[in-house]
Amino acid sequence: MATSGNEPSRNDKATSASDVSLEDRYFLLIEAVQDYAIFMLDPAGHVASWNPGAQRIKGYSHGEIIGHHFSAFYTPEDIAAGKPARELEIAASDGRVEDEGWRVRRDGSRFWANVTISAVRDAAGALIGFAKVTRDMTDRTRLAELERASMVAAQVQITRENEQKRIARELHDDLGQQLTALKMSVALLEASLGAKADTTPLVQQTQTLQKEIDAMAMSLRRIASDLRPPLLDDLGLTAALEWLAEDFTKRYGIAATAHIEADEPKFNEFASTNLFRIVQEALTNVARHAKASRVRIELACSRDLVSLDIEDNGVGAMLDLPVGGASFGLLGIRERVRQLHGTVSFTSSPGEGFHIAISVPTACTR
Repeated sequence: MATSGNEPSRNDKATSASDVSLEDRYFLLIEAVQDYAIFMLDPAGHVASWNPGAQRIKGYSHGEIIGHHFSAFYTPEDIAAGKPARELEIAASDGRVEDEGWRVRRDGSRFWANVTISAVRDAAGALIGFAKVTRDMTDRTRLAELERASMVAAQVQITRENEQKRIARELHDDLGQQLTALKMSVALLEASLGAKADTTPLVQQTQTLQKEIDAMAMSLRRIASDLRPPLLDDLGLTAALEWLAEDFTKRYGIAATAHIEADEPKFNEFASTNLFRIVQEALTNVARHAKASRVRIELACSRDLVSLDIEDNGVGAMLDLPVGGASFGLLGIRERVRQLHGTVSFTSSPGEGFHIAISVPTACTR
């Protein structure tokens, strides 16, 4: 097909594209990079070039920074320690230097940066400057810190649960047995006194003492159960949740029901402990803040998900209010759900009760 005189042919276009020099292509490449600050320094460390990525990361425009010393990007502490000059010396002698640390933007804010400085030499080997590449690592560093903090929090939580389990066992097995033995001794003393004359006041005192021992034993069992209910380790999560609902009803006069829509789920210890503590924290919030007359607990298991719902008919709450006592409890629930790689939602409004809906991948509970 013929072409008009004003329209270039395909061959003309190809020739035009090939006319772009290699140097121009490198320039276009560097200009296109937005995620890295890429710029040149002269041998003394003054900024000689500036790409859009550098402006985005560091905040300086081309006209504001060209000709200025690159130490402007360093913290006062690093400048006082001579770090900028030392890095240029290392790059000049070794060819390159890499560093991670705090750098300073134009507005004075700091960011965590990965920095590489490479010496640039001419054909004769003379130093003509340095190529500097900076990457903002702040988000990645924060994510890594959050992951480490999460791992530490999970380990602290496991350690605390193990310690509470140990204390609960000692209270139940050791101190509980001592109270039982004491009650038996008092009973024997009562029987001995009953066989003698004029000991009625003493018998009455021993009976009172037995009642006090019974009250102490009940308090001891309650404290041990609060630390770590033996049902959770001995019979599993279902039995522990049913006991928790029954105990909550007895303590606070709020009707609590626990319904498990499946056979006994096969949870690992970490998952069963977290789910139990979630329900325990939710019930604590109900007792302290909800003014409810009933609360419902439902646990359902499918092939892929474990669903936990806790709902009360109390006064409800405004979820966007500042953090308070109940909010801290909800933060704890969020953290436990996050450790199980699940999701949680809170639904409430004044006068409409409070609903917590949790979904956890089954794979994280086995």
